[in-house]
Amino acid sequence: MTAPMFYISAEQMQALAAGSVFELRGAEGKHALVKRMELGEEISLGDGSGAYAHGTVDAILPDGVAVRVETLGIEVPAPATYLVQALAKDGRDLLGIETATELGVAGVVPWSADRSIVRWKGDRAAKAHAKWENTVYAAAKQSRRALIPTVYDLHSSVELAEFIAQVTAPAEGSEQSDSAIPEAAVFILHENATERLSTQLSALVSSENLPAEIYVIVGPEGGIAPREVELFTQAGARLALLGTEVLRASTAGSAALCVLNTVTGRF
Repeated sequence: MTAPMFYISAEQMQALAAGSVFELRGAEGKHALVKRMELGEEISLGDGSGAYAHGTVDAILPDGVAVRVETLGIEVPAPATYLVQALAKDGRDLLGIETATELGVAGVVPWSADRSIVRWKGDRAAKAHAKWENTVYAAAKQSRRALIPTVYDLHSSVELAEFIAQVTAPAEGSEQSDSAIPEAAVFILHENATERLSTQLSALVSSENLPAEIYVIVGPEGGIAPREVELFTQAGARLALLGTEVLRASTAGSAALCVLNTVTGRF
């Protein structure tokens, strides 16, 4: 079993070295005490951006634990995966980003789709965004990740189309040709797609055209509107089919990430 993860600042992480002792205090130190960490027990520290340190509990403090650092490293997912999750009712969007975090996404993009019933407006927008951040934080810690996924700003459909056009453009410095590898591939999960996600991903892997970033777009309960499909595909996204079943907004992204992780060798 992997060691429990506790988060520290980037500055604190940069100061660590193999053999050094770090005193974990504050909220994370108290959490270590609540978990009843024992002397000699394995423990991990992460800065939330991917850097981590593994070590053992060297001492039990009144307000935390002292950690003797043994190894240092960095979590670098390749390719980096992102979930574009449409706002959905009954907390299904939160469930979607929670499981996506456990499956290794580097970030989640909230999307106010045409058919989203839930809307982020005024004070509610800031609270909802904070709830998404708290959700991925807790999921990252539970799954013992050194990288806490970034929760990006809310995107409208037009803004999302602009973003797709930006990330699917050929990487800077590459030749403008059909063989140029784009910075990212964007897949729209849609029941009317004719080609499976697994087939498209396998083709990218076998042709060595796998981009550094892959985005998966999940629509709301009512589905993705035709005008949004047109916007996104014109911007550079591809339609992709998961299977014969129509999945809920809370599960479609996770199913796609399982396919992605399997085809790219993460699973």
